[in-house]
Amino acid sequence: MIVSRSTQSIIGLSDALLIAHLGQTQLAAVTAGALNAFAAMIFPMGVVFIVSSFSSQLAGRRDFVAARRYGWYGLGVALAAEGLALAVLPGVRPALQALGYDPAVTEAFHAYLVIRLLSTGPAVGIEALGNYYGGLGNTSILMRANVTAMVLNVGLNWLLIDGHLGLPALGVRGSALASLLATLTAFLGFLVAFLRNGRRFPAPKLHWPEFGRMLKFGLPSGLNWSFEFFAFVVFINVVVGGLGTLSLAAMMTVFQVNSISFLPAFGLSSAGAILVGQAIGAGRPNRVPAIAWLTVRTAAIWMGAIGLLYWFVPRWLLIPFTPGGDAAGAFMTLAPQLLALSALWQIFDGIGLTYSEALRAAGDTSFPMWARGFIAWGIFLPGSWISVRRLGGGEQTAVAWLLVYLGLLALALVLRFRHGAWRRIRLVDHPPA
Repeated sequence: MIVSRSTQSIIGLSDALLIAHLGQTQLAAVTAGALNAFAAMIFPMGVVFIVSSFSSQLAGRRDFVAARRYGWYGLGVALAAEGLALAVLPGVRPALQALGYDPAVTEAFHAYLVIRLLSTGPAVGIEALGNYYGGLGNTSILMRANVTAMVLNVGLNWLLIDGHLGLPALGVRGSALASLLATLTAFLGFLVAFLRNGRRFPAPKLHWPEFGRMLKFGLPSGLNWSFEFFAFVVFINVVVGGLGTLSLAAMMTVFQVNSISFLPAFGLSSAGAILVGQAIGAGRPNRVPAIAWLTVRTAAIWMGAIGLLYWFVPRWLLIPFTPGGDAAGAFMTLAPQLLALSALWQIFDGIGLTYSEALRAAGDTSFPMWARGFIAWGIFLPGSWISVRRLGGGEQTAVAWLLVYLGLLALALVLRFRHGAWRRIRLVDHPPA
């Protein structure tokens, strides 16, 4: 799981690294475009995360036939997600124009998004199948799919951004096309493996009540992540974007570097969630607190260690992302300050991730949804907007509000887990096979 999530970090970093030399406009368009594309994908991805909760609990009960059905249900969500992505494409340009970006950024942003959004279905499909297999304890197959996507993405970026081996130099469009082709290829390979594996099982008999039950728990899971990421997108586009292109490029680069700590920690928390689900399915819920605490300690050590690098050597970490042109000096003045400040929220992020995933594995998806929604939209966004856009705060003020948000969220999730409401939830309601 750690390797799987880390590949996503490398993909994001390669996108930024290979586009940076074209200038801050292209860097801002690709990094912010990737964030906005992911925000569009995060709701269906969050829905299919619940597939792991079902498959892990059913695996704990040794009911592998029932577990496989949830892999199919996840693919159904992926198909619906692709249809919705196609439907929203005509509205991308008007939405970007309404945000008030510099016209050059808007044009590059649009060129990236309309291509990148086409990968929504394949990306959700990879998550659906990965969560199905992960719940069974087979996490290596997701790793192979994500490593395939990573290698293809980096190689296609090199070929298509600047035009190597006789191919046209497509710039921002080349970066988006590389992500689309890499994701689609990895998904098709994963799907073939899933279908071949199905030969060992009876023909699937899918049940609408089961699919509805998955959505009952999956929709809050999807909204849980959507509340956070859409708040984050509004924060970037409205709060930080209003400070100018340099601030946007610097902040987005800092977030790309932060993926070095965040995504492996997410992999750790997902691994812990698999063990939580299997323990509950096996009728051993008393093991869950120890699993969660072990996962928290491991994630905190990782996040803390990377945070020290952000604090002490931020300039060294940001040198590869320095944009070309006259903006280089200003970029290397601002971005290291923001990266150093981001070290302060690493531990909070690790704690929040771990307990959010543990609650999700137990089927407690509603409380994290409401907690994220209230803290993100009721405290974080209004506070940061007033502080930055109305009271004249700068980039450092915006970062301080991120620290407040992650700290409050971690506290709320810890208290919820300790309360023990997850023990009374019955995710799987039919008897063991």
